[in-house]
Amino acid sequence: VQLVESGGGSVQSGGSLRLSCAASGDFVGIYAMGWHRQAPGKQRELVAAISTSGTTKYADSVKGRFTISRVNAENMVYLEMNSLKSEDTAVYYCNAGPEYAMDYWGKGTLVTVSS
Repeated sequence: VQLVESGGGSVQSGGSLRLSCAASGDFVGIYAMGWHRQAPGKQRELVAAISTSGTTKYADSVKGRFTISRVNAENMVYLEMNSLKSEDTAVYYCNAGPEYAMDYWGKGTLVTVSS
């Protein structure tokens, strides 16, 4: 399984970005997918995840601002990020796998939010 993220960049506080993750490989269509992030000096944390049926979950810190979605036919997952804050600055990683072991990871894309 290969995951390739895109869409990161620099934005001012209050702005928006849309991250994309292209997945390829066996069984991708039946995997849960998600986004994690890791800020400098901090542990990697879950941002959002989505099951094959579309059930979503979010970190409390992004609820109401971020939206995760997927297009199964295209093996794509997206993260729409609105009302960005400086504390959202991090490397964002796409991951995928069975819901009990989402062990496939992309290389990440950097999001920088300036105040």
